Amino acid sequence: MALPGKFNFSFSKFPEGGLILAIVVLGLLLAVFGGSVQRPKLQTGPDGKVERVVETGPDGQKTPAFVTVNKFFNAQTIIQIAKDTSFFAIMAVGMTFVIITGGIDLSVGSIYALASVCGALVLNQYGSSGGMGAMLVGIAVTVAVGVLCGLLNGSMIVAFKVHPFIITLGTMAIYRGIAFVQTSGQSIGGFPEAFRNFIKQEFNGLSMVPMIVMIIVMIIGGIVLAKMAIGRKVYAVGGNETASRYSGVRVGFVKILVYTISGLAAGIAAVLSLGYYGAGSSGDGQGYELNVIAAAVVGGASLVGGKGTALGALLGAIILQMITNGLVILNIPQNYSQIVIGLVVIAAVLFDQFNAWLANRRLLAKTGNIKKEVLATSEATVPITPQAK
Repeated sequence: MALPGKFNFSFSKFPEGGLILAIVVLGLLLAVFGGSVQRPKLQTGPDGKVERVVETGPDGQKTPAFVTVNKFFNAQTIIQIAKDTSFFAIMAVGMTFVIITGGIDLSVGSIYALASVCGALVLNQYGSSGGMGAMLVGIAVTVAVGVLCGLLNGSMIVAFKVHPFIITLGTMAIYRGIAFVQTSGQSIGGFPEAFRNFIKQEFNGLSMVPMIVMIIVMIIGGIVLAKMAIGRKVYAVGGNETASRYSGVRVGFVKILVYTISGLAAGIAAVLSLGYYGAGSSGDGQGYELNVIAAAVVGGASLVGGKGTALGALLGAIILQMITNGLVILNIPQNYSQIVIGLVVIAAVLFDQFNAWLANRRLLAKTGNIKKEVLATSEATVPITPQAK
């Protein structure tokens, strides 16, 4: 009877394993050191609505009931982290496409704001009584604006042959400026109730629609990168643009496509933001550039190109959001969150460079061994048997 094979796990075959391990360790630390808190006890009433539980004391007086839960390890906190993560995790998946090709998109927060404002202006025209048609039109406009902005970014980068940093730095100011001019700096609300109810619908008191959309976007992005031909072309362009061009890859088309995908992701995130918060303004997504790029980099995307996954972007976004929420749970001032995120980004980049150095060392060692074997084979005497006449 054959013995079972030895289990062998390699992070090189599943690089996201380290991120999952980091999330588990970080969650355990927050659960242990975060302590507990009292929260109102809720129940689902006969009409299906969530309501607070009221207890009757010995004296007949009714008082609200409370339950003691761990500050981190409870359903409400975990779903809240997932919801807060979804808005920039979706954009991080799109940003990963850009970073894999060796590019960068600094305008993603401004695209998010402009798409949000344009969608808000359309939805506001229908008022609170707008139905399903109004909701679909508002969603279509919001997503279309994001796609158009991403398409313009990619087209200018390819046409002008200017570094993406310069183009997207300029469009970052342009898109947000357009959003400000459209609204005069005011917040736009008054959306159809059907739209808000759809985005904010709850399951047992927990809002899960943003989290579900985030997971769907991650799955689609992962399939495109790992299973489709265009995904292989994206990696090829990031790995070696010149070789890809000589191999017949339409490099310009691939670059335009990845920036369009980044704009699409920003538009989807803007739709969720409009439905959840009920308003859009030119200040939306301020500073999201750092969080989105940081999530992609922490998730394993290399800034030199050729490396990154959609799942890694999602896990990187979760880690950053857990750090932000962890500061609150541990009663650390929120002002330190940006400092911690910056340090995490630097550590992720240094770790990526260290991994690249190790890979080069292993490649050189393997090449040296092959060269020694070739030399040893060539120096060996080969007997020659004379042929009979």
